[in-house]
Amino acid sequence: MKVQLLPSSIETGSGISQRQHLTCVVVDDCVAFDAGSLAFSCSEVHRQKIRDVVLSHAHLDHIAGLPIFIDDLFDTLTEAVRIHATREMIDILERDIFNWSIYPKFAELGNSNGPVLEYTAFEPGRPFEVRHLSVRPVAVNHKVQSIGVRVSDQRVSIGMTGDTSSTSEIWEEFNSCSNLAAVLVECAFPDGLTDLAAASHHMTPTLLAAELAKFKRPDVPVFVVNMKPMYRDTIVKEIADLTVSNLSIFEIGKSYEF
Repeated sequence: MKVQLLPSSIETGSGISQRQHLTCVVVDDCVAFDAGSLAFSCSEVHRQKIRDVVLSHAHLDHIAGLPIFIDDLFDTLTEAVRIHATREMIDILERDIFNWSIYPKFAELGNSNGPVLEYTAFEPGRPFEVRHLSVRPVAVNHKVQSIGVRVSDQRVSIGMTGDTSSTSEIWEEFNSCSNLAAVLVECAFPDGLTDLAAASHHMTPTLLAAELAKFKRPDVPVFVVNMKPMYRDTIVKEIADLTVSNLSIFEIGKSYEF
């Protein structure tokens, strides 16, 4: 399984930045999990192959690139872009984004080949299929309805917590998965902003360490994503200070093979 966290910013004169403003993880070049940076840094291969987007929640840093991605492809689509989300997330998108005031209501539009946007609703706890992947969504603890996922290609699985504070069911799901190859976990704030992390339902390194005590798979690598860019250097240092052997930082833009 090929997994890539798409870039969301650049450093002048040096190309891709490791500062993550937006979130979009692409699996096997054809399924996007969240769409924060999808339109802004996807490759031509991604533009040709991605027609399925699975949303963890409807916060802007996870959906910002979605309307522009569809807009860019509008005239060339031979099949609709399918948004997989809970009914609540779909309602938010239709009310607040695809509403003609912020962006066109693409679900009402089509090109010469047919519809350009379709919604597919899923429920937490009920697995569903996306292309060649099996996805099991698990409710997590964030400020709005949010899900983490276990994604399998029948050979290996990876886990993604999405945005979350302290939670349990997702770790039970990961613990029970015999072919789990990696876990992507958030850590948005440094320890000095624990109160802000608590108010917004995010992790700090110390909170993450407590979560990882629930994970009984020391053989499985855990990668940190979704660090607020203005605190990245501090978070990276505090994570290193945890001295957790299987914990490291997921490199933005790099393609990982599991």
